[in-house]
Amino acid sequence: MLRESRVTNSSLYWYRDTKLKQPNVHHTMKRALFLTALFCVSSIAHAGGYRVSLQGQRAQGMGHAGVAMTDSAESVFFNPGSVEALDSDRAFTGSLNLLSASGKYQNSDTGATAETESVLGTPLNLYYSAKWRENLAWGLGVYTPYGNTVEWETDWAGSHLVNNIALKSVFVQPTLSYRVNDSLSVGIGPTLVTGSVEFNRNLSTSLTDEDGNRANVTLSESSVTATGYNLGLLARASDTVNIGLNYRSQVDLEARGGSATFENVPASLQSTFENTQFDADLVLPAELTLGIAYQASEQMTVAFDINHTYWSEYEELRIEFANDVPTSVNPRNYKDASTFRVGVSYERDDKWTYRGGFYIDKTPVRDGYFAPETPRPDGTGITLGATYNRNDNLAFDVSFLYLKFPEVDNSYDYYEESGTITPFAGTYVADAYNVGFGLTYTY
Repeated sequence: MLRESRVTNSSLYWYRDTKLKQPNVHHTMKRALFLTALFCVSSIAHAGGYRVSLQGQRAQGMGHAGVAMTDSAESVFFNPGSVEALDSDRAFTGSLNLLSASGKYQNSDTGATAETESVLGTPLNLYYSAKWRENLAWGLGVYTPYGNTVEWETDWAGSHLVNNIALKSVFVQPTLSYRVNDSLSVGIGPTLVTGSVEFNRNLSTSLTDEDGNRANVTLSESSVTATGYNLGLLARASDTVNIGLNYRSQVDLEARGGSATFENVPASLQSTFENTQFDADLVLPAELTLGIAYQASEQMTVAFDINHTYWSEYEELRIEFANDVPTSVNPRNYKDASTFRVGVSYERDDKWTYRGGFYIDKTPVRDGYFAPETPRPDGTGITLGATYNRNDNLAFDVSFLYLKFPEVDNSYDYYEESGTITPFAGTYVADAYNVGFGLTYTY
């Protein structure tokens, strides 16, 4: 039986910043607010910032390849067209991930170093599918493709860019799947997105209040909502070959009335840095995935996927404030990028199925646009997984992911401070581990 699997990437980065000129303090504080909001909201929106997409244990085990496969209610997320093709009349799948990402900071010029605090992320996913009629099925998915926590050492050398950030999001997707004929099924799933963020950074490299405490700002927004849709198609080319096509629409997030709270601002600047609000329009780009699953034998299935993400829609990030701080426009000029995946599933017997996979994730970031919140080089992922069937109805899943981003030197050449463009250049590197546990119940 052909299997289904797919998941997107997760990462954490560190950087070495360049030396900056010492500008006018009043103007510097305004520019600091610009970059604070920039980092906060952009990290919500984009993979390569702090995105965590771990939507299925069987998917993760096969290198995230498998839009053409069908073996659990995970199909609600990976390909709505596959839901109708599930063997069971009703199926429930739930999973928990234990995600750990580590980062270090080094400035070879100054000798400064720092490490991120150890914080465990726990993304959750729940899916349900049910036959409605002979050729019609429905499903519901609740999943968390964005959500992570990063905590640097207090007042570290890069604290003027970020101290800590916590992201949470929930996607809710009802799904309808219809079998057109014996060779073709289609599906659609409208999505409702809701999320929150809290982000803190120091206002500059040195500004303190009268007691020597570093001036900082916290930006938070707890009610960002948006809508989109998920389309899927499953073609049965032969008894041993499935072809899948999945399209996820662009999602436009509109942050309105987010709060900016300032602390430890010296008395001379408190009238300038009163608590305020910000607005920003953000883009989660559309994604198109083509997959092929080949049943090589009764026991082995091989799957290939190509995911193409339309990152070129992310041209700039514009942020507007409720007070007299001028609008901030930050060029991004991303390019479309693809991820190439391959996975293998081997059904040893009625009790055990083993999985393995590999993928290459190409960066959407152009040279010269490596902003500190998304310094995104090409990544490589290696995955393993297994399923244990307790009986005909109950199965337990486990998966492991190692995601590596090689060291890369690049810069963001569009940072403006006190009227002067000052590039941020540095060294970026990252890796992450995830262990996932799942349960599937069919009846």
